[in-house]
Amino acid sequence: MSMTTRTQKTWTLALTSVGAFMVALDGLVVTTALTRIRADLGASLAELEWTINAYALSFAVLLMAGAAIGDRVGRRRMFVAGLGLFAAASAACALAPTMGWLIAARTVQGAGAALVMPLAMALLSAAFAPEQRARALGIFSGLTGLAVLAGPVVGGAIAQSLAWQWIFWLNVPIGVVAIVLVRRRIEESVGARTAIDVRGVALVTGAALGVVWGVVRGNSAGWASAEVLGSLCAGALLTAAFVAWELRAREPMLPMHFFRSRAFASGNAAGFFLYGSLYGAVFFVAQFLQIGQGYGLLSTGLRMLPWTGPLFLVAPIAGARINRVGERPFLVGGLALQAIGMAWIALIAEPGLAYPELVAPMVIAGAGVSMAMPAAQSSVMRSVARDEVGKGAGVFNMLRFLGGAFAIAIVAAVFAGTGSYASAQAFNDGFAAAIGVCAGLSLAGAVVGLGLPGLRRVPRVAAPVPAR
Repeated sequence: MSMTTRTQKTWTLALTSVGAFMVALDGLVVTTALTRIRADLGASLAELEWTINAYALSFAVLLMAGAAIGDRVGRRRMFVAGLGLFAAASAACALAPTMGWLIAARTVQGAGAALVMPLAMALLSAAFAPEQRARALGIFSGLTGLAVLAGPVVGGAIAQSLAWQWIFWLNVPIGVVAIVLVRRRIEESVGARTAIDVRGVALVTGAALGVVWGVVRGNSAGWASAEVLGSLCAGALLTAAFVAWELRAREPMLPMHFFRSRAFASGNAAGFFLYGSLYGAVFFVAQFLQIGQGYGLLSTGLRMLPWTGPLFLVAPIAGARINRVGERPFLVGGLALQAIGMAWIALIAEPGLAYPELVAPMVIAGAGVSMAMPAAQSSVMRSVARDEVGKGAGVFNMLRFLGGAFAIAIVAAVFAGTGSYASAQAFNDGFAAAIGVCAGLSLAGAVVGLGLPGLRRVPRVAAPVPAR
């Protein structure tokens, strides 16, 4: 049975969005609860970073392997396996008695997410014809983007009304129900049966870990220390080795010929900066509202709603209009708006700032990211062949989460160099500098987004390729 009926497409869109929403939500769901986790488990700033970055790094570096496994043995089958691993690791996070346990469990969570996210995008892309795909991806990206920005709201509500552990417990029943429905409602599909690029996975893992470790340890160990310089140099060398290997590997995890396409290269580069800016900002804005402004956990989450609200309207509208005007206006314009909103916050931030003064820049930043998300995804996914959508999705999400991990490490280093948790004023000093860096990252994304080609017409296809 080919996936051509409206009901089947609706189920595919709904269930892939649920899976992606869950793993995207957990990327930053702990941000509002960081102050509670810091108190309960005695966490340092570096350990708080790793609660986010352990998840982001394992997610990022295993994405391509997850996509390749799905293409070989079945996208639905591995999507279900990823949901199961994610739910089990979530239970381990909830049971964590120490920061080391929590960070380790978050690493496993990221491995489960590395199966769920690229295969969700691949299943969705396989279910919709090219002329319908941009709109479907607009809805999908709106929901996943909402998860990123709703994470602090959900985390604050749960941590205040129950306990921070329930942030993770809730994934278990949702994951179980999703597994049952996916097995019944989504048709299996496969892609090119390529081998797993084990050497590529090892090299990119080492490269990412080396760079992030060096940045995280810079302020505490000293930027000129052997540890930091050695880590950064190792990361750079492993990055070069990874690129060299991918250029000559018979079945690379990251096909370098993809980057001959301006749409693919610019879309991924812009996505790296887009999500880096977003993750870095969300990491600190939630803490700013608590430490700098004195709001509680739930109040903090609710006061971030102006950031999430635009996603309900802007992302689907932008996705539906991409076929008419192209991705470039939405990507460049959206990133520019996000940069304006974050720069505005950096300029006005101070202890005791009246909350209404934050609403306008939050709305501007939220509208901007809502425009840019579907444009970046559409640019990448429409530039790869139908049987390579799994790898295309894997590359996009790998760079997206690497961008998040690198940005959090960088903005935290800037924060530690200019401020501290000692007082509201000390925190504000570091926060203003950190959010200013986020604005700069977003502006850099707008600049590279100018490299996108103009409007591209997508040929109509009668029906999606049936599962093999």
